[in-house]
Amino acid sequence: MIRTVSAGLLGLLLLIIESMIVMKIKGYHTIEYSGIADFITIWAMNFFLVFSIMTQLLKWYETKLNYKKRREGNI
Repeated sequence: MIRTVSAGLLGLLLLIIESMIVMKIKGYHTIEYSGIADFITIWAMNFFLVFSIMTQLLKWYETKLNYKKRREGNI
């Protein structure tokens, strides 16, 4: 649950950062999306990107903890 909400918020933050970068590079003052559907599509892509990265980091961290516990148990 927390990972989903965090990914949603970070996806929105990533969308804002991407928009700022495009505005800076192209010299625009605003970015106009064709409609709410385009905005949500880009947000969804960012959401799934952030969600997959967070999932992979969580799996890596769990594996690291399990390895450390097994190693300490063998000593």
